[in-house]
Amino acid sequence: MFQIVVDSAANIPAELVKKYDIRVISFVNYVNGQPLTCFDPDLTMEQERVKGKEYYDALRAGAEIKTGLISSGNFEECFRSIMENNEDVLYFSLSKNISGTYNSARLAAKELMENPPMGRRIRMIDSLNASLAQGILAIYASEMRRQGMDFDTIADTLEAYPARMNGVFTVGDLKYLAKTGRLSGSTALIGNILSIKPILRGNKDGYIVQYKKCRGRKAALNTLVSLVCETIIDPEEQIIGIAHADSYEDSLYVMEEIQKRIQVREFINTSYDYCTGSHVGPDTIALFYMAKDRELL
Repeated sequence: MFQIVVDSAANIPAELVKKYDIRVISFVNYVNGQPLTCFDPDLTMEQERVKGKEYYDALRAGAEIKTGLISSGNFEECFRSIMENNEDVLYFSLSKNISGTYNSARLAAKELMENPPMGRRIRMIDSLNASLAQGILAIYASEMRRQGMDFDTIADTLEAYPARMNGVFTVGDLKYLAKTGRLSGSTALIGNILSIKPILRGNKDGYIVQYKKCRGRKAALNTLVSLVCETIIDPEEQIIGIAHADSYEDSLYVMEEIQKRIQVREFINTSYDYCTGSHVGPDTIALFYMAKDRELL
């Protein structure tokens, strides 16, 4: 047997974590100096949305937010407990080109594999993405496990998925992208004045890049819808992820517009995880789905 592990940036709602038997290692953010554990296993989806609104309202009000990595020690503790239970570990990571968390997990895995408890193994898959792009991969792994597929077959299969798992998003305020260095301060200021809304995506190497620009929020949302509907493959077999940073009504609009054009197996619509959500800011809407590749052409 094996255990599926994600960091909380994977953005899987707590109810689905239980349903799919997935282990979550949580980031801890600091809000005005106070620690906030980013994943709460006991919340309903409605409670997660309420808590998300509180968090993103704090960002809007100018709260000081500090994010950090999950330590190698935390990963080692989690991995070791699973291996001592005579199970292998399959870990899906936030992109190593977004965060150093993958490297923390790698160092922990390297240490453990020098003398592996119970002779068990660890396999790591870099999602080359964030949020539900990680989470959906973990859910697919859980479904394969329930079908009786073995550890290596599942890991080998899912290693190919990040090359096709797209993440596309738009933001509410460009100043948060400026804070992370993805835009200059002057560009963000002018863009906000002119209501320029960029469409961003995770490229094939796991970096966040700009795809195109739209004038106005509604145009940006409609562009996201079109991107999904025009590039998705086998939508009736797919889970589409929608993560919103306290923009629930817009997330419902996007979901409804997609459903008008294509038939989808399932949607996960949830509040954006605090770790990566802090860097894109309130009112972000992100969509995650499988296409033939990550070029969006």
